[in-house]
Amino acid sequence: MDQAASKRAVGEAIASEVLDGQRIGLGSGSTAAYAIKALGRRIRDEGLQVVAVATSSSAERLGRQCGIPMQSLPDVEKLELTFDGADEVDPTANLIKGRGAAHTKEKIVACASDRFVVLVDETKLVDVLGGRMPIPVEILPFAEKTVAASLQQLGARTELRIGVRKDGPVVTDQGFWVIDAYFPPIEDPTTLDRGITCIPGVLGHGLFIGLADEILVGSGANGVVRLTGPIRSDSDNAAV
Repeated sequence: MDQAASKRAVGEAIASEVLDGQRIGLGSGSTAAYAIKALGRRIRDEGLQVVAVATSSSAERLGRQCGIPMQSLPDVEKLELTFDGADEVDPTANLIKGRGAAHTKEKIVACASDRFVVLVDETKLVDVLGGRMPIPVEILPFAEKTVAASLQQLGARTELRIGVRKDGPVVTDQGFWVIDAYFPPIEDPTTLDRGITCIPGVLGHGLFIGLADEILVGSGANGVVRLTGPIRSDSDNAAV
């Protein structure tokens, strides 16, 4: 199973679990896009009734294109299910997210959901977070230098994320900038989570600690594997 096929498999697996009448959080990125498209097909073919909240403008646009009724988070009392991708997943189901700079809204929507399911292929599983992926930190533009200095004091090498095919920094859906913080392998992500959160000028960051309820992994050997709890424990893993 190649990477694209793995992403498609987990996307279709989570879309098949959506129940009639549920309120769903739609994640951002390439893996979540497969799930959004599969959910749209169920709405078209089965008459499935759902309402969705998007984690980014791109996810909302795709959802509407797929025929999914969209609402904003303040208009929805709660979400039963949110699905989203991740850039790294460690053995205790902590995550790094935010390669698409949507991590702040993604975290808000995940926290508003009864069930947060992460969709990845096997390449996203790591023994320790960090080392290969930066932690994206969304910041007030005014605070760029002071936030960067504080991140450096925590041990990071920092880069302001610059846009591709545009001049200047990447601008998030909220109108803010992103600093990519490159840390060595992170032995204590909970403490680092608190440290980054406390920096004045930080709106949000891409460490997701203790938020994932399940991980669906597209596996070449096993199809789709559901992981719950510490993902090194085979007793918690089941093919779906």
